[in-house]
Amino acid sequence: MSNLRVRYAPSPTGHLHIGGARTALFDYLVARKMGGQFIIRFEDTDQTRHIESGIDNQLDGLRWLGIQWDESVDIGGPYGPYRQTERLELYRPFTDQLLQSGHAYRCYCTEAELEQERAEQEARGETPMYSGKCRHLTAEQEERYRAEGRRPSIRFRVPQDRIIAFDDRIRERVEFETSGIGDFIIVRPDGIPTYNFAVVLDDHLMKINLVIRGEEHLTNTPRQIMIYEALGVEVPEFAHLSLILNQDRKKMSKRDESIIQFVEQYKELGYLPEAVVNFIALLGWAPKGEEEIFSLEELVAQFDLDRVSKSPAVFDMDKLNWMNNLYIKKADPARIVELAIPHLQKAGRLPSELTAQQRSWAEDLIRLYQEQLRFVAEIVPLSELFFREEISFEEEAKALLAEEHAPVVLSSFLRQVEQAGEIAAEGWKDLLKAVQKETGYKGKQLFMTVRVALTGQMHGPDLNMTLHLLGRETVMARLKKLL
Repeated sequence: MSNLRVRYAPSPTGHLHIGGARTALFDYLVARKMGGQFIIRFEDTDQTRHIESGIDNQLDGLRWLGIQWDESVDIGGPYGPYRQTERLELYRPFTDQLLQSGHAYRCYCTEAELEQERAEQEARGETPMYSGKCRHLTAEQEERYRAEGRRPSIRFRVPQDRIIAFDDRIRERVEFETSGIGDFIIVRPDGIPTYNFAVVLDDHLMKINLVIRGEEHLTNTPRQIMIYEALGVEVPEFAHLSLILNQDRKKMSKRDESIIQFVEQYKELGYLPEAVVNFIALLGWAPKGEEEIFSLEELVAQFDLDRVSKSPAVFDMDKLNWMNNLYIKKADPARIVELAIPHLQKAGRLPSELTAQQRSWAEDLIRLYQEQLRFVAEIVPLSELFFREEISFEEEAKALLAEEHAPVVLSSFLRQVEQAGEIAAEGWKDLLKAVQKETGYKGKQLFMTVRVALTGQMHGPDLNMTLHLLGRETVMARLKKLL
């Protein structure tokens, strides 16, 4: 498509949700691959849900993911403003056009009257839908309503017995019957346009020619197409992304605690943005081969809407953790250190201000666990053994320490540590070799016995580095207490 223009248009109601991030990512990938423009605008006319920090939260989340845009509130652009509340004057001529052409009319029904109408329809077993009682008001009737102090809303006059059809880039041919769509409000009594009206006008004025959005907007599309046609302007292409389901294959809700739902939470927990981007790209999109690990640049090169499924995507936290672990393993250790230290400080494991010696120790600790981290915040529970006052022994560990070789090995090791004085990082290997030579024990009976005595665990990270990080004084104290 020449001159491709796509947009991500969230309501600023809070933080960037993972579903919104996927929509923005797909918009971005399509725009970059096709040499088009990616626009972000904010639909902030619903003041009851508006959160002023919501705009910054959305943009900050996208920046963290590495998604860049060409036009928005922060950098401007030729089709601004990029907030609906700043565009109200732009909408009025289109409202007047629809009223003059007869495609819209003023409705003076009160909320109480509409509620009664809905209740009566439900009582008859009918689908609630506006009856159209104000469709053909005379000038005299309108004047009488105005004299009563009624403020009208503007409704779109839905043509009857029509099929609204369009070719969705993901769902192929989609059809809706207008008989199931009542005349809907396009401008509220306070003069604020509703979503279905404003979104059409914004997309038209901003020259958006491909609308990528979630499946929940699919039923809005026939209403919007009718508005495009009534205004006599070009209808954009549509691509409706599938729902994202939780691991139980149920629709994800904001109260679902089995899934971390907001991008900021992933950032706070120490997920790497490139891993999150890689993961959400696969929520509904299938690459051509078997490969699943892609940089953002590789995603741009490979992405194609034709390979986006209309079937729901399942959000698998285990897969995300596996993928994030791969990225952490490959990451520069210095980067993981910078991410992990604040978590240890927040947990009270490290002071807020580190000496050079404390920082060096922390760096060694974090590097010890880098291969194991699913997300960086896990450094706190994983490294607990270095901060405990009391060792908690696993049952299997207790059984090992009850074997006859254990006190022999541990007594020998304690003597070696006491006699060694200051021990360098590589010096612990020599001490263990000395114990082996003195006692004759080796392998599991030597190394696992020492590990269990000092950590309470049968398995763990590199033993020599573990001993180095525990330090000579802690090692001696724990051995003496155990013996």
